[in-house]
Amino acid sequence: MVPALAAAAYYVYWQRQPGTSNGSPRAPASSITFVDVTEDAGLQFQHFDGRCGRKYYLETLGSGAAFFDYDGDGDPDIYLVNGAPLPGCPASPPPTDRLYENAGGKFTDVTERAGVVDARYGHGCAAGDYDGDGDLDLYVTNFRDNVLYRNNGDRTFTDVAKEAGVVESRWSTSCAFADYDVDGDLDLYVVNYIEFDIEKNPWCGLKEKGIQAYCEPNNFPGQPDTLYRNNGDGTFADVTREAGVYNPNGKGLGVDWGDYDNDGNPDIFVANDSNENNLYRNHGNGTFEDVAFMVGVAYSKHGVAQNGMGTAFGDLDNDGWLDLVVTNFVRQGNSLWRNERNGFFSDVSASSRTGPVSYPYIGWGTEFFDYDNDGYLDLFLANGHIQDNLVELGQEGTYGQRNCLFHNAGDGTFTEMSSQLGPGMRLEDASRGAAFADYDLDGDIDILVTNLNGPARLLRNDGGNRKNWLAVKLIGAGRADAIGARVTVRLGESLQMREVRSGSGYLSQNDLHLLFGLSDRTTVDRVEIRWPGGKKQALDRVPANQTITVTEENGSKGQP
Repeated sequence: MVPALAAAAYYVYWQRQPGTSNGSPRAPASSITFVDVTEDAGLQFQHFDGRCGRKYYLETLGSGAAFFDYDGDGDPDIYLVNGAPLPGCPASPPPTDRLYENAGGKFTDVTERAGVVDARYGHGCAAGDYDGDGDLDLYVTNFRDNVLYRNNGDRTFTDVAKEAGVVESRWSTSCAFADYDVDGDLDLYVVNYIEFDIEKNPWCGLKEKGIQAYCEPNNFPGQPDTLYRNNGDGTFADVTREAGVYNPNGKGLGVDWGDYDNDGNPDIFVANDSNENNLYRNHGNGTFEDVAFMVGVAYSKHGVAQNGMGTAFGDLDNDGWLDLVVTNFVRQGNSLWRNERNGFFSDVSASSRTGPVSYPYIGWGTEFFDYDNDGYLDLFLANGHIQDNLVELGQEGTYGQRNCLFHNAGDGTFTEMSSQLGPGMRLEDASRGAAFADYDLDGDIDILVTNLNGPARLLRNDGGNRKNWLAVKLIGAGRADAIGARVTVRLGESLQMREVRSGSGYLSQNDLHLLFGLSDRTTVDRVEIRWPGGKKQALDRVPANQTITVTEENGSKGQP
């Protein structure tokens, strides 16, 4: 543990104005609702965690989901990861992961036809065109033996994890693709959690009362994550040690790639459970350096390691620099760090009004997204407790918890709006993952939430498209995706910036299309694209309320 004063010395606390076009805060829209349309949309998924009273620690993590256009028809499909039976806890028929094909906002289960029936105990997933054949592939993490589904281009997949060298025998959680060495193909970062033996499941709880509880992560040793470099021939090489990202004590749960220092190279942030977080700065030569402590994101502002779950990069103040959020355990508060543009981050959890509100909750999935299209990224948090018998254990709170959606006022502060955003945001579940996409292509972002041992919930955004928008679909050179590309939208003196990212939040994957809220603007002055590798491209005077598709082949070196 690092002394509080030593850790705090690296924080930068001066205040500065966010990159807004005016100084007045923006009031949240009152006419937007999130509606649970799961059943109407055709999603009949039920998560199964294998519980039957034995309190296997495996049961607590839940599973994630992915929005990705597996069939290339222009709308995002859904993949949902599932658990599996545990010793003494049978299930008939055995649960499996499920793939749902999107057709005009209605979903059809195509799992068997697509060849993605996996009955292992699953957790996370991420999509990307790792083999550069023009369609999106899928990586799925499990409790040992992960899966790499190669997209065959005919709406079917083949598991090639063994041939590709990415099976991973450890307990994996989140994962994400990125081209960290900028050689034109996607590499893969896999987060691994703890050493856990089902046959040696420890007993935790109140022994004097005979009340069993799920153990804490400190009861188990951590495991190192794995960085796989794409060899360009359909196989990967484990370069964890040589790349400088080896950490045997990580206990990782969340990961996100993002160019936090604006040097053109994707960096890696890992949220760890009860150990310090990692921020691996990419040197651009195939190696990384963990700078989390130095820049102020390893610990809380009090110098304490927290129970990091989910994490996401996003430009919350529209200044062109990526900020960072991490969800934590109950009574810790979630961490929101603002990028100070000088290599350091400031903890603005309290001043932004996002941290104190989250104290009663255990946070998991998270993401920055503009739910009301006002031009500022809002913040979503999926919440849910671990102990289903917390009352017996003498703990405060509830097992099912309401998720939180914070509206960005544009002045550095947020307002928690869940109770005012319709019935879909007032549900109380043991939520875990969250994925984001405009699944019905109506110009606003919808939310898919996974729940522990419960149904997934598709929350349709009704009313977010009352303000103008622009969606950007990027196609990389030789790839179906443009993971790592950065898009900047300029509106007069203001700007918005997004990066195309693979896995993010907690165990999940967002749609790779980028959607920008334009408020009342009917035209975007300039759309600037920085492709992975440095090519740049620009489009001027782009009309609002449409999806534009841009391919990398037209890009050129130099300033747009």
